[in-house]
Amino acid sequence: MAFSSSFRRLFAGSSNSLLSSPSSYVRHCSTLTSPKLFVSGLSRLTTNEKLQDAFASFGELVDARVITDRETGRSKGFGFVTYATIEDAEKAKKEMNAKFLDGWVIFVDPAKPREPRRPLQQEPPQSYSGSGFTTNKTIGWCK
Repeated sequence: MAFSSSFRRLFAGSSNSLLSSPSSYVRHCSTLTSPKLFVSGLSRLTTNEKLQDAFASFGELVDARVITDRETGRSKGFGFVTYATIEDAEKAKKEMNAKFLDGWVIFVDPAKPREPRRPLQQEPPQSYSGSGFTTNKTIGWCK
């Protein structure tokens, strides 16, 4: 019910509208809870510097990082951009979502908090019989 009355006020042009000031619009309509954005669809050639240059014009940029593979050092195709304020992040999300960067279409979404990793489970040692054969859970008997 409250949504329909706000919706009517929006189109009726009431001075009490949600759009009366930009900050109230962001406060009421923002889907962001933190100034950190997740950027997917990055080219393998996109570097931290290129990502920073692409997002710097929308506000005070705190960090821009392309996530790379530990072993190869190549980009995994996604990264994170962090702004000083949620308003700057909202503006960057609106302007850069579904835009081209290094020849690829990128998508900008709110970053989700990292889920805690499960601890590694210790597997019991493989059984060994004196005959030279060991058991393997996935294969069975092997030499």
